[in-house]
Amino acid sequence: MRFTPRYGHQTHIHKYEAKNRKQSSRATLVDKATEQNYEVTLEPEEDPQQASLFRKWLAVFVISTSAICVACDSSAAAFTEEGISEEFGVSRVVAILGISLFIQGLGIGPLLVGPLSEIYGRQIIYRVSFFLYFATTWPIAFAPHISVFLIFRFVSGFCAAAFFCVTAGSMSDMFSDAEVATPMAINTIAPFIGPELEPIYSGFINQNTNWRWTYYTLLIWIFIDLVAIVFFVPETFVPIILKRKAQRLRKATGDEKYYAPIERKSKDIFRAILISCSKPFQLLFHDRMVLFLNLWNSLILGILYLAFQAFPIIFEENHGFNMQMTGLTFIGILSGMLIGLSTQPYWNSRYKRHQRKHGEPLPEYRLWTGRIGGVLVPVSLFCLAFTTYSHVHWIAPIIVTVPFGIGVYFVFTSTFTYLVVAYRPMAASVMASNTAMRTSFAAGFPLFAPAMYHKLGTVGATALLAGLTTVMAPFPFIFYRYGAQFRERSKFAVSSAEHKEFMRGRA
Repeated sequence: MRFTPRYGHQTHIHKYEAKNRKQSSRATLVDKATEQNYEVTLEPEEDPQQASLFRKWLAVFVISTSAICVACDSSAAAFTEEGISEEFGVSRVVAILGISLFIQGLGIGPLLVGPLSEIYGRQIIYRVSFFLYFATTWPIAFAPHISVFLIFRFVSGFCAAAFFCVTAGSMSDMFSDAEVATPMAINTIAPFIGPELEPIYSGFINQNTNWRWTYYTLLIWIFIDLVAIVFFVPETFVPIILKRKAQRLRKATGDEKYYAPIERKSKDIFRAILISCSKPFQLLFHDRMVLFLNLWNSLILGILYLAFQAFPIIFEENHGFNMQMTGLTFIGILSGMLIGLSTQPYWNSRYKRHQRKHGEPLPEYRLWTGRIGGVLVPVSLFCLAFTTYSHVHWIAPIIVTVPFGIGVYFVFTSTFTYLVVAYRPMAASVMASNTAMRTSFAAGFPLFAPAMYHKLGTVGATALLAGLTTVMAPFPFIFYRYGAQFRERSKFAVSSAEHKEFMRGRA
């Protein structure tokens, strides 16, 4: 016979269970409240954005000079090719690999270093990265064989990659949205100033002494920057600052309940690296706007590095310059970049005026300067093409590279800012995709430059490059006009409504 409980007995059980659930819920709330009491927070004096202007700008200076040092090293092999070819008995193309392999290392490194900086913080990544960079430059300076030289060129580039991918995070850590534009512009242009600065002094070194002195001087520079990084670049990543504070409190009080939010998050480093390696290529293959902007940037950076092979042909073969004089011809591009940087306060004020009158602009507004750069680059290259004749005075091709330098500055600062704002949830991945493609072009272009310039001539080869940049010049105009529509259809970019909501939340 089946036993069926009476209704009154069931009611008693239900009341008992409800009481237990209520007590359990109250206990959970108390536990959560107690747990929150042990969550560490930042005091105003601990906030990186509240540090003195002197300390913040000193850190910016050290980080930027370190990035310039790495960028200088990327083009250091350009003027050492002749000495390396003679000493190791290799062809000129093999010597050019010294540039290509270093740049390729810079392109691959961010895929590993980016995720690590989000787990361990900026400071330790800077210190370890630059120390390894310093250590791996010694075998280059004292290389006994070409294989040692080339292997360590790649390894040293890989080790130095932190200063091409982590630095933007440091700028946003230290400065508020209203202040970050100028330090971010300096951070953006630093990697492009370096390659143009190196030939100016490298030409004198290789003209008057052994090629190894190029790397001896770099070792001195790297060591000075390494010391400065250790003493003057603090940790700026807030989750790590909180983690260190929690560790200090646990040690001082003996109470293990103190914690930082990052300590409660599960961090699978291998999964983070896997995502870091795969997500940039998903963006390239599935988002046309990312693909075309990256392609445009890559072409321009490829041309910038191609100049290290083109300028010796233009000025040494057509005008009879020696090596140190050829190195000085890069002053035109360098001057253009510095002129572009000097206009940044104007663009900042223009952005603020637009903000006051019309509210927060859409991400596409960032492409305004990109449109100017998109015109300046091909115009400058066409002018350069038709001033490379030997009967044209040598100052003419140097002067026409000034607008090229300005255009390069406008193109990269506008594109970088736009990609970060338009693809905010995955800004690190979109910039990694840009870096990977850019460095691949920069590594490849110098390899075929001598053959192209000797086959097509200085006019034909430079005009071909100008034509390619002309084909891509409409990109910033198209995305300035239709970018919002492309973002609405993209599964990676933020929509205009999401962007406005985010900016309201930060106001």
